[in-house]
Amino acid sequence: MASLTWDLTLAGLSVGSAAALTGVGLIVTYRATGVLNFAHGAIAMVCAYVLRGLVVDGGWPVWAAATVTLLGVAPGLGVVLERFVFRPLSVLGGDPAQTLVASIGVFVLLVGGAAVLWGQGARDDAPEVVSAEPWGQLAVAVTLAAGVAATVRWTRFGRELRAVVDDRRLAVLAGVDADRVAAAGWAFGAFTAGLTGVLLAPYVRLDPYGLPLLVMEVVAVAVAARMRGLAVAVVVALGLGIAQSQLTRLHPSGWTEPLLQAVGANLFVVALLVAALVLPGVGTRDALPRTASARVPTPPGAWIVAGVLFLLPLGFAGPDLHTSVQVPALGVVLLSLVVVTGRGGQISLGQAAYAGLGALFTALLAAGRFPGLPRLPELLALAVAVVLVAPLGVLTGWPAISRQGLALALATFAVGVGVSRFVLAQPYATAGLALGRPAGFDGDRAYYVLELCLLCVALLTAHALRRGRTGRALAAMRDHEAGARAAGVRVPSLKLLAFVSGAALAALGGGMLGMGLRAFDPGAYDPVRGLLWFAAVVVLGADSTLGALAAAALLVGLDAGARGGVAAAVVGLLAALVGRFPGGPYEALRTAGERLRPRHRARLTPLGRRLRARLRPVERGRRGSALTGATALTGAVPGGGAVGVAVVRTPSGGLRRRRGATAVPRPPEPPTTPLLTARQLQVAYGGLTALDGVGLDLPPGRITAVVGPNGAGKSTLFHCLAGTVRPGRGRVGYGGRDITRLSAQARTRLGIARTFQRLAVFPTLTVAENVRVGAEQGRVVDPGAVERALRLLGLDGPVRVLPAAGLPTGTLRRVELARALAGGPRVLLLDEPAAGLDTAEVAALARVLKALAADGTALLVVEHDLDLVADLADVVHVMAAGRIVASGPPDRVLDGREVTA
Repeated sequence: MASLTWDLTLAGLSVGSAAALTGVGLIVTYRATGVLNFAHGAIAMVCAYVLRGLVVDGGWPVWAAATVTLLGVAPGLGVVLERFVFRPLSVLGGDPAQTLVASIGVFVLLVGGAAVLWGQGARDDAPEVVSAEPWGQLAVAVTLAAGVAATVRWTRFGRELRAVVDDRRLAVLAGVDADRVAAAGWAFGAFTAGLTGVLLAPYVRLDPYGLPLLVMEVVAVAVAARMRGLAVAVVVALGLGIAQSQLTRLHPSGWTEPLLQAVGANLFVVALLVAALVLPGVGTRDALPRTASARVPTPPGAWIVAGVLFLLPLGFAGPDLHTSVQVPALGVVLLSLVVVTGRGGQISLGQAAYAGLGALFTALLAAGRFPGLPRLPELLALAVAVVLVAPLGVLTGWPAISRQGLALALATFAVGVGVSRFVLAQPYATAGLALGRPAGFDGDRAYYVLELCLLCVALLTAHALRRGRTGRALAAMRDHEAGARAAGVRVPSLKLLAFVSGAALAALGGGMLGMGLRAFDPGAYDPVRGLLWFAAVVVLGADSTLGALAAAALLVGLDAGARGGVAAAVVGLLAALVGRFPGGPYEALRTAGERLRPRHRARLTPLGRRLRARLRPVERGRRGSALTGATALTGAVPGGGAVGVAVVRTPSGGLRRRRGATAVPRPPEPPTTPLLTARQLQVAYGGLTALDGVGLDLPPGRITAVVGPNGAGKSTLFHCLAGTVRPGRGRVGYGGRDITRLSAQARTRLGIARTFQRLAVFPTLTVAENVRVGAEQGRVVDPGAVERALRLLGLDGPVRVLPAAGLPTGTLRRVELARALAGGPRVLLLDEPAAGLDTAEVAALARVLKALAADGTALLVVEHDLDLVADLADVVHVMAAGRIVASGPPDRVLDGREVTA
């Protein structure tokens, strides 16, 4: 028994050492570049193939081949990726969503390229570089981890690395060569990937799909270490390896036997699920890049062309028709990504799992093997399977409520891998399954007609989720989630709707695909397929149903040849070049067409030049009055407002009232019950106290201002009132009700609206649609609210039908304010509303805010512009070090008192 335990421990150390190498490489790359390299496993696979080719096919000695592979090919591949794929992204600003798409694109490209070059069959003759004894592999892993830790801590390069990680742009200004640091990080990360590949290849199946996915499963090691702790990654990897090896000794009996055996054989997958779903997320910024979120304009007649092309296979016969049967089914699966990713803006890498569950449940129901249900006809089995799988979309929808970006990608990928390993690939669920076609649709041509009908149903579903109130809410959530919450959109419910709808469509497409192939094949729904489908949809326009159909035809058509992997290589190349073509292939083709189109410069006749000379002064005058757009703002100015207040900058950098300035005092108003109150608010971040016992009242019909230096706690107080930060202690009340624990969208529905310091508009929606989102989700439903808000803010002209993307800052400020007002708020919270506005626009904004206060709205303004504060506010609170240090009318608080802005 002791001998068996020792042997299993040694075997576990071998597996854990390879996992530790993967964790070290992922952490170094992430710390140097901010990119979680999804292509790590693909690089490992390519290096393993290169080593095998040199040794088996080329006859090289193992040591020479290993030297060339690990010190030449692997680092060289990392440098090439950094230079041509990820450096352009860093130049564009390092959008984490674009780097994620590019990383997945590199993964798909390398997998597809390997399938094209070396075939899709498994190889079992990979050479052994290090002895099967674990001590050599363990020594390599520990030595590398220790060396990296020492380098990061005690060398100049390590200091530069930490500086780049903390703030790349600031590090560049300090003289650090960030590109060199990033290239070194990629080279080392690729070296560890290559080392992992050549160590694992002799003991696992070497094929383009299996080894990359195996390496991807051990991402849990790096995530558990929070992408920072090298020692933690090594310990976790070794512990999981030993535990997984020891679990092979268990031989349970009963109905739990297959499940426990699956867990024991896939402990790293369990760890990935725990790390992605339970541990705090990493890389939570933003959702998808513009290529995935912008609406792709459909060319005129495109749907007619698409309809004709999809009807053409009805004239095919034999293998061509049999291949074409896959296109509508895959199109339905990809439409699920349009709903989740294009409409909802949520990164989902696990749609292949729902497609597989749809095919599996359809087969089980049709065979009468689904527990508790009788045998069903194939078409009814497909419908029931969709109903059963749809609620399972909560598996990925629930994590999405609190996650974005990279953290959400990891969670959805983990769910996809878990379903694949524990359900789709288990013999107890899939052994002996066959899947037929519905009665009357057995032939390829008849079945293709049925698929076209089901595809039309899926298209109508996707169309319904784009139009109307739900479509606008989804677009708002996709474009700016915080802004959607502020507009009152029920973001958690909407995310669940997107994932449940996506799961239903994926299940429908998966069942159709299985019936088309007349078999349930777990390999058709493995997680690598999910990454390929995601990359294809994003590249061809995630918000385009036509793009999804084109992606399905492209994937099936390219892989219909004698050699598979071409589709993955093409899609991966396009996704990897997202940094070169940020707008996607459509924009690249359109730009190229515009450059190639001959241009004829128009010239005026002598009469035209004389007329232009006469009209130019008038044009200039008109243009000058039209530039600001602020004169369009309307609204009566309430009487009694303070005027004549002047503020000057002091030598110390603060702002104070100018001595001798006159002000017309506002008449005292009778006391009113405040609408929004804060009492003893306390917020701490780590050891820093941001708010320390802060309290204030916002009465109706009054404008309250909060000023103070940066770091005084103004923004934290604002977020506590808006519902985006929950205080550690204290209470926020609204109309006598405790709302301290209410979310931001719930507060909006009560009547508390807000704007943002950084513009929170929805660029893919028009100006009128932006305002309509606020009206539809607000406190009251008023059919005339949209038009009144547009008219009040001067947006009821031609600008109302323009997309918000690309409009001037002043116009977007008005759009954001109009959206907030369209919901009929009783309290309006304004976070630096004058940021980015010129003098005329600020004056017009002040008139509107005074009119709102005169109408009974309670306003809070957090603002650095003390001119605006002095002109607007009834009460001013000065904050410093998390406390309110002064309060009162602006003529008293600001008179002779410095307030650092």
